[in-house]
Amino acid sequence: MIEAAAGRLAGQARRTPLLGSPFLDEIARRRVLVKCENLQHTGSFKFRGAWSAVSALAPEVRARGVIAFSSGNHAQGVALAARRHGIGAVIVMPADAPRVKIENTRALGAEVVLYDRASEDRDAIGAKLATERSLTLIKPFDEPQVIAGQGTTGLEIAQQAAEEGVTEAEVLVCCGGGGLSSGIALALEGHAPGLRVRTVEPEGFGDVARSLASGRIERNLRLTGSLCDAIVTPEPGRITFPILQRLCGPGLAVSDDDALRAMALAFSRLRIVLEPGGAVALAAALFRPAEIAGETVIAVASGGNVDTDVFRLALDRFAG
Repeated sequence: MIEAAAGRLAGQARRTPLLGSPFLDEIARRRVLVKCENLQHTGSFKFRGAWSAVSALAPEVRARGVIAFSSGNHAQGVALAARRHGIGAVIVMPADAPRVKIENTRALGAEVVLYDRASEDRDAIGAKLATERSLTLIKPFDEPQVIAGQGTTGLEIAQQAAEEGVTEAEVLVCCGGGGLSSGIALALEGHAPGLRVRTVEPEGFGDVARSLASGRIERNLRLTGSLCDAIVTPEPGRITFPILQRLCGPGLAVSDDDALRAMALAFSRLRIVLEPGGAVALAAALFRPAEIAGETVIAVASGGNVDTDVFRLALDRFAG
């Protein structure tokens, strides 16, 4: 399924670079390679899954339009995929999502419906609108075609790691519901079994790490309070969790400050822009060395859609 998604994504998604820096290697005390999905269309990996899912729909179903719920990155991915297919898109977004994500989603032609993530259920809102308007719901992570699209990131990592002479490494992945992590893990299982996925989440919102440790799906007690809004989800997906449980190592967590520090280092050493949720994997690679095995670590920089004030905060606090 991942290979089929890669075929549909050919000519649509970018093959994003795998970058390194001796300065980052020195901090991490091992070689660090960064997979720059922040340079993907719409500024995050989410375009891959969105295009995979939308392009896989039957033409008569696709023509009726699609709906998605997202804090911003999946929203933009679905909005662009819908626009390129010439269909309508409705996006259900939390009202506290970064302004740049809301504005960009609207600019891509989608209708945006805002909700309160602390008191309202986005799944229920999305399901209701889908029924009322005969729209197809494109879930952000717990959907096989979305997982397959995200898995194309893993196909590229396998190829690029081989080009770099890397056959064994831990692959740290920014994780919300687990679509990217599970897709990459499935791709690596078949194409680079020496590369093992580790999920990374913000401290206080480590539902995936807790679920991996307990062997059952654990929920977050709260859904607000982290700068890493892009990867704050209620719980792992019913489809993604068994994949993560089978293929991934123990989960990691980093603080918001570490995410901001990683953002500043990514900008100063790699000249790339990351959002907090897209920087947690790099933060773990740099600041959790004792929890990582091997001479090389690969960190997926999953997104770069950051509001100016948050990016300025990262640079003001940690640049220099």
